[in-house]
Amino acid sequence: MHLIKVDPRALKENPDRARQTKSNPQADALMLATIKAVGIVQPPLISPETGGGNGYIIDAGHRRVRLAIAAGLDEIEVLVAEAANDNGAMRSMVENIAREPLNPIDQWRAIERLVALGWTEEAIGVALGFPVRQIRKLLLLANVLPAMLDQMAKGDMPNEQQLRTIAAASREEQAEVWKKHKPKKGDPQVTWWSVAQALTKTRMLAKDASFDEELAKAYGITWQEDLFAPADQDSRYTTDVEAFLGAQNEWMANHLPKRGAIAETTQWGEVKLPPKAERIYGKPAKADHSAWYLDRDGKVQSVAYRLPEPKASKGKAANGGENAVADDPTATKPRPDVTQNGRSMIGDFQTDALHEALARAPIEDDTLMGLLVLAFTGLNVSVQSGSGATSYGSKRLARHAVQLVGEDGSLSFDPDTLRVAARSMLIDVLSARVNQTNSGIVAQIAGNAIGAASFLPNMGTEAFLSCLSRGALEGSCKDTPVQPRARVRDTRAALVEHFGEASFVHPSALFAPDAEALADWMARNPASDDGEDSAGDDADGLSDDPAEIDGIDAADEEGANDVGIVTDHDEQDGTEASGEDEAFREAAE
Repeated sequence: MHLIKVDPRALKENPDRARQTKSNPQADALMLATIKAVGIVQPPLISPETGGGNGYIIDAGHRRVRLAIAAGLDEIEVLVAEAANDNGAMRSMVENIAREPLNPIDQWRAIERLVALGWTEEAIGVALGFPVRQIRKLLLLANVLPAMLDQMAKGDMPNEQQLRTIAAASREEQAEVWKKHKPKKGDPQVTWWSVAQALTKTRMLAKDASFDEELAKAYGITWQEDLFAPADQDSRYTTDVEAFLGAQNEWMANHLPKRGAIAETTQWGEVKLPPKAERIYGKPAKADHSAWYLDRDGKVQSVAYRLPEPKASKGKAANGGENAVADDPTATKPRPDVTQNGRSMIGDFQTDALHEALARAPIEDDTLMGLLVLAFTGLNVSVQSGSGATSYGSKRLARHAVQLVGEDGSLSFDPDTLRVAARSMLIDVLSARVNQTNSGIVAQIAGNAIGAASFLPNMGTEAFLSCLSRGALEGSCKDTPVQPRARVRDTRAALVEHFGEASFVHPSALFAPDAEALADWMARNPASDDGEDSAGDDADGLSDDPAEIDGIDAADEEGANDVGIVTDHDEQDGTEASGEDEAFREAAE
């Protein structure tokens, strides 16, 4: 057997070769890259052609010859053997069967040798057809305990995540864990999951840090690089959890807003708010508070909340009232489509949208006046008169009226000032929040009249969708490519991903008033020509009789009823529509 150089194009294929099927394209690409980088490492085996021919037959290395031609090589080295009486069939079979690929440990040792010779990771990857990620993964083995390497060399390999965890631990830590988890005589396999779990350290990511490098140095934080993270992301991390959280807490303490406070969290990572505090999901007001806390990943988070106003004791319990509900402890109630927490979120969203629409949406002057009348029928509106007490609301609402009064006490304003004052008054009065500020159905009517639904935020978030029942959640999949999953949380995750690029508004958040509630409201508040309730009572069940209201005499009542709103929609016979009726018709249109 001797070595010669020949033109690979002059070699003839052996019809009796063992490998007749087409080779894998990925394997071909790997060999082609290797040939281009270092040439043919193992020369193909050929033998003289029999039967009177003067050429050469390939006994072993058909792929090498074919890919050498593809690489554009004019000459390659080959081994020439004597012609076999079986036309090289046995040689071809032995060549393909007896070859065993290198295991990962031997690959790593070979790569380490190439690195020592000056090869870069990129160059090794090109030569072997490996991605750089694979080269770096194999190089992790340099940090693994030799006893573990011996086990891996037997073919018992951990997965990539487990290997990363093991390699990130110190040799001392690995040796301690290996004593407990090394293979036993009766069980030669290693449970790498248990090994990795025992060596797992919590990572705190630099991209989640609110503090700067100066504070990081003050706490002795040293960042490490995650070699497997995407190249365009900050992949630094630290396992010094205590120092990371300490730096985060100091940053929060230095940046707290005026009404902010650092809050604790539950074992599930949820923020603990003060007793009776109401969480705000919409835009917080100036008087609201904020709670800053660290979530389970160590990131700084904040939520807005509102503390309840102190209430005066009424001296008697409300028994048998309209809101009294007798709970049956034995009855099981199915989960509603939207939970109470979800209703609170919808109320916040609707209030913000309503206020945004009142501030920005185009509103005709007659509609604006109708809305003003409508707003003061809200459940959250209270007027105190004759008792000498000053309500909180009057102080707040008076600031809008001041714009309309001149220095001599007369009404003096231009139309633009009136419109601004009217809008501001409506924003202060109308609310859809699920608490004592709720205006009731009038907020829905007002929002519907001015198209406030177009100002609602995207509700396709984890926070809101988690408030929906299975049925309501699966109903939200309608008109989307998302199919309901077997598990609710998988359906929710798919919807959150889908609505990340589209907007979603739950039907219950739309401002169209409920037909039954609207009919009930109108039945309890029938309109009449003199502006009085036909039953003599208002929506709250309080008498409208002036004799029964302290501080209001009949003359004042009569004078108030003389005020009406006249619009183009009034009948031409000279009659005037009542303010309440006109406001409703304007809002409905």
